[in-house]
Amino acid sequence: MIYILIRVVFPSKKAFYVLLFSALTCYSIEFLQLYQGQWMIELRKTFLGRYVLGQGFLWSDIVAYTFGILFIFSIERLILKYHNHETRFCIKQ
Repeated sequence: MIYILIRVVFPSKKAFYVLLFSALTCYSIEFLQLYQGQWMIELRKTFLGRYVLGQGFLWSDIVAYTFGILFIFSIERLILKYHNHETRFCIKQ
């Protein structure tokens, strides 16, 4: 979801940069869950804070973010490769 959101916001950036920015965003949010300052705890009690920042750090979330980002990156690369191939094919005819 983060990858697609970043791709929509930055459509002209290379896919690799979107991959890096998405991974850094997800990892930052996950590691931010280790911080237990009072203001952060209060923020997590709100509806949006709970869903954006989460409740606790899990290594399995890091793995899930990594696989999810790599999966959608691969899908995008395949779609662009197919689209570019079809475009070249249509122009040559």
